[in-house]
Amino acid sequence: MRSLAVALALTIGLALASVSPTSAFNCPVVIKQAEDLIQKAEGKANADNRALIEEAKKFLAEAKAHHEKARTKRDHADAVRKAKFAIALAEEAIVLQSL
Repeated sequence: MRSLAVALALTIGLALASVSPTSAFNCPVVIKQAEDLIQKAEGKANADNRALIEEAKKFLAEAKAHHEKARTKRDHADAVRKAKFAIALAEEAIVLQSL
């Protein structure tokens, strides 16, 4: 069952990895979504999902750093991509809570 959840998260992550130019400046919105999902996942954290939550936090911190230091569209796109990875990991942690 865990491998199914991991495969699902990887699929979601790959789908989210393609950042369109129109979403490149949505950094604050996507970062806020990641923060909210991580907070939700932390509400019922357990041994099975703790590592996923910590990794999501790492990607979120990287997304914030990319956004704060952004000078080009590419920097904003990097911030959005990292935030979306954080979202995918937080969603996987939430799925594992319900199994």
